[in-house]
Amino acid sequence: MDLKELYQEIILEHGKNPKNLGKFENFNKDAKGNNPLCGDKVHIYLKTDENKKISDIKFEGEGCAITMASTSIMTELMKEKSETEVKELIDDFLNMIKENSELKSKNINEDDKIKLMSLSGVKKYPMRVKCATLPWHTLISAMSNKPGEVNTEKEE
Repeated sequence: MDLKELYQEIILEHGKNPKNLGKFENFNKDAKGNNPLCGDKVHIYLKTDENKKISDIKFEGEGCAITMASTSIMTELMKEKSETEVKELIDDFLNMIKENSELKSKNINEDDKIKLMSLSGVKKYPMRVKCATLPWHTLISAMSNKPGEVNTEKEE
């Protein structure tokens, strides 16, 4: 199996069987995101502790395989991460998607890097970049308790 096939398999698996799908009680941060052009919607729920570490993360949503896979992979990687680690991973992922760079984070293992890299092909398709990055922008909003909905058509 070549790398492209592996990436496709990862996206399809997470798209069809997303991890951390659902809502849990006692979340203390949340945010909604919307991609009106594609119809993707995500609602991220977080439980953070007094040190701003994510102790639990789940999501509700619907959308294309790219959005669902990106959200699923993101929620897997963010559990038990500190605010600093979360911000670093978000920045690293967004740079990889938008600027064709490799992942630089030391906060994830090689298997997790492969999962994230599976989404790197979307950079060739600007409309799909919004699908892949929607959950990540929504997580930023949840972490900072920003009011309002994240909307891909209102991003800078």
